[in-house]
Parts: sequence; C-alpha cells; structure tokens
Amino acid sequence: MRTPKRVRMVTGFIATVSVIAFITGLAWSISTGFAGFWGGLPFWIISITVLGMLVYDYWDSCIREKTTARPDNPD
Repeated sequence: MRTPKRVRMVTGFIATVSVIAFITGLAWSISTGFAGFWGGLPFWIISITVLGMLVYDYWDSCIREKTTARPDNPD
C-alpha cells in the first residue's frame, strides 16, 4: 500500500528541514570555532552541495507529479 501524497509531503518536509537545520548548524559551528572561516570553507562547500541534493530529492520524491509509462508505450 502506498503512502498518501499529503503524508509524504509533510513527513518529507519535516525531515528535510531537520537535516538542513542540523547541517547548517554544524557548518556554522565549525566556521565560528577553532577552524575559522577558511578552515570551515571546504565543509560549507560540501554542505551546500549535499543540501542541494537533499532538496532535489524531496522535490523528486514528494512533490513532482510522476507519469508512468504504459506497457504498450515504453517512451
């Protein structure tokens, strides 16, 4: 049984926001701590890339309307 779309959207949103808050807080903590701005810059670059993939996955999994190909039409 497939989960209803509204439930997927809400739980996906909560999970996405939680991960964004955690990763952003971690990157901010690294940059303002002992590592400083230049020491934390590589982590910021990796974090922004990963967060972009996270948001895309949420959109792809929960928001985007997917069309299924019919068996007689493989396109």
